[in-house]
Amino acid sequence: MKIKHTSEVPSNKVEMEGATGCQVQILVGKDEEAPNFVMRQFEVEPGGHTPKHFHDYEHEIFVVEGTGAVLEGDVEHPLKQGDVVFVSPSDVHQFKNTGSVPLKFLCLIPNSATAKNITVVPECGLEE
Repeated sequence: MKIKHTSEVPSNKVEMEGATGCQVQILVGKDEEAPNFVMRQFEVEPGGHTPKHFHDYEHEIFVVEGTGAVLEGDVEHPLKQGDVVFVSPSDVHQFKNTGSVPLKFLCLIPNSATAKNITVVPECGLEE
């Protein structure tokens, strides 16, 4: 068993095309020798967003604090503290902060997904 506080985990800027004002912490992952899942915490500053993207693995989201929206394709769904989102493999999605304080959410992915690429969706749509 390993126990730590989120304040002990380094926060890294999300350096990905289409990301604005995003930080990520790897709370549980390879350093903890987690065999099945990676738990990440994202913090998105007001007006910020993750890239609009998709990938071939699922992930589960739990909104810890703040308000925002998740795009499911081109449909926007509001988010608030306590909301849970399941993103199916290959779903085009994006998380946005629509509030005035940071949006924080936990994101769990399969451990095998850490080495996989994501596909950023251009603003004008999927392009071959």
